[in-house]
Amino acid sequence: MKKIIIDAGHGPETSGKRSPDGALREFTFNVATAIHVKKLLTAEGFTVLFSHNNSCDVALSERISLANKLKVSAFISIHANAFGNDWNQAQGIETYTCLNPSETSTRMATFVQQALIMRTGRKNRGVKKGDLAVLRETTMPAILVECGFMTNKKEADLLKSLGYQQQCAQAIVFGILCSL
Repeated sequence: MKKIIIDAGHGPETSGKRSPDGALREFTFNVATAIHVKKLLTAEGFTVLFSHNNSCDVALSERISLANKLKVSAFISIHANAFGNDWNQAQGIETYTCLNPSETSTRMATFVQQALIMRTGRKNRGVKKGDLAVLRETTMPAILVECGFMTNKKEADLLKSLGYQQQCAQAIVFGILCSL
């Protein structure tokens, strides 16, 4: 049985992670989508753990340490994106791997990205490489998904909606199932 850690990016107290009007906190989207992902993966026979308990901010080093200690099959970090602090036209979905990804990380990022675009119809910003701690320091295949921009009014409204959160979760799970 495969074990996966789902990381609802940031925490409930992380400052600055919200839409320009304050109506959407990034963590609200991240944790709601992570819960949907957990339900779907559990139904597929996976053991799914969260990188934190969702009640307080947890340091990246603690999230990484937990994933490495538990020797999980994959680490999936879920986020909503932002460009600046004001409303703007930046839009779309992108998925990250570390700078020197494993074949499994690349495959998983590609499948998740394709599934997200097909399921949501949002702009495809592609699979990218980033020097992000949760990708660089984890010892298993790891991806970070940015599911839309909180600083784009249309996408912020989508990120707040249950339907969009479920679409993103379904796409993430499909990509995981295709790659592991």
